[in-house]
Amino acid sequence: MQTATIPVPTVPKRPPASAWSTDAIMALYELPFMDLMHRAQQTHRAHFDPNVIQLSSLLSIKTGGCPEDCAYCPQSSHYDTGVDADKLMPLEDVVAAARAAQAGGAQRFCMGAAWRSPKPHHLDAVAEMVSAVKALGLEICVTLGMLKDGQAEQLKDAGLDYYNHNLDTSPAFYGKIISTRTYRDRLDTLDRVRDAGISVCCGGIVGMGESRRERAGLIAQLASMEPYPESVPINNLVQVEGTPLSAVEALDPFEFVRTIAVARIAMPRAAVRLSAGREAMDDALQALCFLAGANSMFYGDALLTTANPQMAADQRLLDRLGMRVDADAHAHQEVPACP
Repeated sequence: MQTATIPVPTVPKRPPASAWSTDAIMALYELPFMDLMHRAQQTHRAHFDPNVIQLSSLLSIKTGGCPEDCAYCPQSSHYDTGVDADKLMPLEDVVAAARAAQAGGAQRFCMGAAWRSPKPHHLDAVAEMVSAVKALGLEICVTLGMLKDGQAEQLKDAGLDYYNHNLDTSPAFYGKIISTRTYRDRLDTLDRVRDAGISVCCGGIVGMGESRRERAGLIAQLASMEPYPESVPINNLVQVEGTPLSAVEALDPFEFVRTIAVARIAMPRAAVRLSAGREAMDDALQALCFLAGANSMFYGDALLTTANPQMAADQRLLDRLGMRVDADAHAHQEVPACP
């Protein structure tokens, strides 16, 4: 009996980081699914242990009342979503939440505040929180909106490890999602973070009605940053009643997995994080995301104002997959690729 020879698929070679165009990213998106997954796994295994995951916990330290008009966001004051505007949490409550997250296995504690840009007294309070949580031995990330000159340096002095400021979507689709902040505003804040010596956490949201090419534009924008972000959260839109995107057509699950895989290939040394939208994903879909190169996830009962799979369910899933949490999971590892 003759054995059929399976042809080796032709896949696009990885261009230099600065050369990732939307067309180059689209070429990855349009690969057959199995070829794309194989390429993503090869890339992932070349830089990370494929069975290790990094866990982050997210706390909203100041919820609601945001003056921005982001079409996806239940915290915007422009929309009636039932989310009330709260004051900044007391320091002792933040530290207690960080201790609980650490006891549950989280390695990074992320704090989010619904501001367009923090005022000086806001930043003083957050800097105190950063120092207190850092003293527990956790990595710290905050997302506070746009930063002005000197503010990133203040956070760095307090011990901040990461600053999250997402691009949300591609430049081409951005105007359909937000009008109160420009794309350039976002890039300027990221430049201030880099200049202060803080690591960058920057990703976006898919499933907001954008085309595949517009999703590719987001990944191309992220991958072409010099350097690209150390941490790349990929969010699947959580539709919230009262927001303009509450009835948008849901993204095909395989398209979400493709986005994870493309992000892994284009940013091989980044931590690619499963973020918002995991509540709606079954275990099989999450496992596909890990196979595609996701090696970080938000872990806990809530993400700012939306639900997230509970810690016990996450632990069961990781156990079933034979995945483990490593204290240095965020560090880049050079692991030989499988033959």
